[in-house]
Amino acid sequence: MNIDLLKALCETPGIAGNEERVRHVITHEIMHIDIDKFEFDTDPMGNLIVHKPGTGTKVQLLCHMDEIGFIVNYVSDEGFIHVQPLGGFDARNLFSRRVLVCTDDGDIKGVMNPAGLPVHLAKPEDRKNVPAPDEFMIDIGRGKDTKDFVKVGDWVVMDEPFLEMGENRLVSKALDNRIACWLGIETLRNYKGDADLYVVFTVQEEVGLRGAQTASHSIAPDITLGLDTTLACDTPGVPGRQTTSTLGKGVCVGIRDGSMIAHKATAKQLMSIADEREIPYQRKASAAGGQDAAAGQRAGNGSRAVNLAVGTRYIHTVTEMVDKRDLQAALDLTIAFLEEC
Repeated sequence: MNIDLLKALCETPGIAGNEERVRHVITHEIMHIDIDKFEFDTDPMGNLIVHKPGTGTKVQLLCHMDEIGFIVNYVSDEGFIHVQPLGGFDARNLFSRRVLVCTDDGDIKGVMNPAGLPVHLAKPEDRKNVPAPDEFMIDIGRGKDTKDFVKVGDWVVMDEPFLEMGENRLVSKALDNRIACWLGIETLRNYKGDADLYVVFTVQEEVGLRGAQTASHSIAPDITLGLDTTLACDTPGVPGRQTTSTLGKGVCVGIRDGSMIAHKATAKQLMSIADEREIPYQRKASAAGGQDAAAGQRAGNGSRAVNLAVGTRYIHTVTEMVDKRDLQAALDLTIAFLEEC
């Protein structure tokens, strides 16, 4: 398993509307596989579309490049940077974080904290309040000179390293959804079948599946597989009925989420293939959340769409955790399915 590639993807900054660096990493990697096999295109939205021509069914894999982050909307005279979130943050996880402020002239390290009184001065009732994400501010340690370095429209990501933990666990602030980018690349590296395959590394998923919508209209696939992460709530304090998925028990075949209901026959076909090839999988049905397959399902005349996902603990935090065995199962099932298309 190419962990070094996943690490490089996860540690490359890229939020909605600013995915260029991630796209560069992906392009560089694919060009070293076998450039003659693929056709490349970057559409006006910024989606990277990699086409492996074939005579079989037209299938697209949707793999979004953007991670959740922030965009700068104000810099005070005193040098405090105020931001707006791009993506679904839980503010309880934003206290005392190290961040990267990404500018046209380079990345600047900073720290994120909420405005207001520190713990030593706050009243007991104040300590129970959780500020909204847009109430946090960033300090790069440059005081009144901050405006010389940071402008409105610059963007911010969390600054945390990729980690391997134990025998099978991987941790990063951007497994959602560099997991799918890894799966898309490794599928192109290993798939040998005849499907007319489009692997689309999409933009702006975290703010409304925007890139997937335009790409899907252009490609008009027969089948869409949305590759993504999903909740693994197999942790203390979560009722069993809300667990969604469990680490180490296989790839998740999405039956339903907040954005779509999967194409029944295609989901059944995926699970049948998994059974035949002894690929571990879980059935997933969740009432909330969404992912790119929903855009593929609705674009143009529509397509037969299913979400394949890797269960992820602590999703949308800097400690997102997956199990390598689930990641391998996702790759194995994706390739096995394509071999039958």
